[in-house]
This record gives sequence, structure tokens and C-alpha cells, in this order.
Amino acid sequence: MAVRTRDARRGGTRGRGAAGAVLTVLLLAPACAAPADTPAGRTAEEVGATLDRRAAAVLAHDTDAYLAALDPRATSFRAAQRTELRNLADVPLESWAYEVKDVREAAADRVTAEVELRYRFEGYDRAPMSSARTVELVRRGEDRTWYVAADRAAEGAPGQLWQQGDVEVVRGTHSLVLGVGRRTAELRRIADTADRAVPVVTGSWPRPWTERVVVLVPASVEDMAGLLGSPTDSYRGIAAVTTGEVGGGGRAPADRVIVNPQAYGMLGDFGQRVVLTHETTHVATRAHTSAATPVWLSEGFADWTAYREESRTAPEIAPELTEAVRAGDLPAQLPADEDFGFGEDAAKLAGAYEGGWLACELIARDWGEEELTAFYEAVGSRARREGAVEQAMHTVLGTTPEDFTARWREYLRDRLG
Repeated sequence: MAVRTRDARRGGTRGRGAAGAVLTVLLLAPACAAPADTPAGRTAEEVGATLDRRAAAVLAHDTDAYLAALDPRATSFRAAQRTELRNLADVPLESWAYEVKDVREAAADRVTAEVELRYRFEGYDRAPMSSARTVELVRRGEDRTWYVAADRAAEGAPGQLWQQGDVEVVRGTHSLVLGVGRRTAELRRIADTADRAVPVVTGSWPRPWTERVVVLVPASVEDMAGLLGSPTDSYRGIAAVTTGEVGGGGRAPADRVIVNPQAYGMLGDFGQRVVLTHETTHVATRAHTSAATPVWLSEGFADWTAYREESRTAPEIAPELTEAVRAGDLPAQLPADEDFGFGEDAAKLAGAYEGGWLACELIARDWGEEELTAFYEAVGSRARREGAVEQAMHTVLGTTPEDFTARWREYLRDRLG
């Protein structure tokens, strides 16, 4: 989820150690459906073997071995790949592997493979980060060896930070910050802020989590959008976004907090602290967030964590809802998921976040912080939205959505009126 920098009064809420220090090399067998004893199956195995050699070269940071897997005639591609490998030099890779999903013949001695790249950062990722790639290979020479001739993000898939330039790495106590085109001092400040965020998040989310956060800082908002595979305009007012798949009680894959350097840089210390604490909360709660979790709960809990140790008043934190409440325009219902869309009116979007925050604060006040955590878990343990909130309110809070909404509306009057 994201944090938008729309209102200064809120401080902007809403907004080379060698890669050879490798613990494991995960070389995954091709996952194609063709049997191994057919021509298609043998091709898939050969393609997988070429990509395995390439993966081993990445982990060893062996330039010669890496280039040996590339088409000797693809001069421009080889030069770009040499640069990309050099950009990776400081990144602490624990694993790097390719899984072949599909291979189709493009022409004589040329195939296109749909591939999933999986990699982990040493000391930070419990599960791999995945990236869909489209890889073109050609077969050359008397030994009919397959070589990589092109490698690009699959259609609709995001790019990678090291494809944007040389990656500088700053390590904090609880954080790993990777930046391209940013000053070292800036990355260090971000690491220090993330380091302070982690214990705050642990204090509000007492369940086990990695207590580590990976932050990516691209050179521009355009590059940020490239890492997210989305249009740039979607993120111009967004200070940071957390990527990752909801876990629903299972083992969540790796998360990344991606910073918009322009929007984040406009914030003061308070705003930057709130932004990274909010995003780190999403990292901590990911495994217990599912399709059943309403956005008001996931975003509200993240804001509740970010603000709980701050001294700002409720009207300072929630100016949009304060204005509405004092004008007699009290919301009738909790914010709907669509109210949190980036394309929404700025005031409406801010009000949605403020409403979610106050809903979670109400639960913490009237039922207790442990019950707020238990409620979050109970909702997220369900695979589907239907009935999830109702059931969790009944079993954990002993109330109904209708009663809770009435109490929330009264709480808005008390806190903001």
C-alpha cells in the first residue's frame, strides 16, 4: 500500500560486498509440461541448463561465465548485460534462480521462454522475490548450444532496480536500503528512519515477523513507476509504496518498500517517520492480510501504528474528517475499498485513511490492543471477504458491524468535533 504526500499538516501521511557471499544456489528444474523424452521437453531442459549456468554466474559475480551464456553475436545485449551485472555487485544476494514456465519455438534454432526469476537478499528475505521475464534464446555452433539473446520483463511485469543503474547499498540495524542515482547521505537517513520504525511496528504487532525491511530508492518517480509496472501519474503524490502479495496466514513472499524520492524528500522528519513506519507495518502484517481484509483495516492499522507514539492531536492527523464532522457531514459508513484508490479526489482519499485510522484506534481503546491484533488476524485468516469482518467482530469483539459503525461515528464526534 502507499502513503500520499497531500497535506503538510499531516506530515505527508498517505501518501559492494561481493555477491559471492552466498549461502545457497537455488537452481530450479524447468516447469514445462512437455515430457523430457520429446523434442520440446529436451529443448526446455537445455534452456533450463543455460539459465542455471547464468544464475550461478550471477551469484559468483563471474563476468566471464555470465557472458559465456549470452549470444556471442548480440553485441549490444552483451554490453548491456555486462553493465547490469556490474550494477548488482554490491547487492547481497543469497539466491538467484530461473524457473522455465513455457518454451515456444520462434524460428529455426530460436525459442522464446517465459521464465520466473526468483531471488533473495541475504539476511532479509525468508522467501524469494519473483519477477516474470521473457527470455529469447538462439542455438549456435557445432555443439548446438543455446545462448540467451534477449531478456526483458514479461508483459505487464515490473523492471528491477539494477536495470536502472549502479545500485548503492546501505545497511542499517534493521534495514537494507538500495538506491540508484541517490546520494549516500540520503540513503543513510532513510536507513536510520527505517531502523527506528521497526521496533515501533513490533510494539504494535506482537506476532512473529522478520523485523527487517528492504527499501528501494530509485532516481525518480518515473523509475519508481517502472519498478511497479504502472503509469507514472499514479505515483506523483505518493511518498512510498509497499509491494507484496497478501498471505492469508501463510508464508508471505518478500516485500519491498519503494520510495518516491521527490515526494518523500518534501516531507519533514515527522512525515518521513510516519511514512516508513506505516509501510513497515504492511511488511509485518503481510502474512496475516488476505483478500478478506478490507482496506480500511489494513491501512487503518498501519496508520494506527505510525501515529500511536506521536504527540499530534486527532484533528491535526485527520484534518479532512475534522472539517467534515464539524460541518455536520459525518460519514454514514466505514470507508469502502474503492475510497482508497489513487485516482480518487485528494480530500476523499485522505478522509478514507483518517476513518480507517480512527476505527482501529477505537478498537484499541474500547477492546484493547491485543484484541485489535486478534481481530486483524481473524479477518485475514479467511480466504474471501464475504462474512469475514462480521464473523471476526462477533467472535473477537462481541459486536456487529452495525453496532461498531454506530460507535465509530460517535467516536468521530468525540475525537474531532
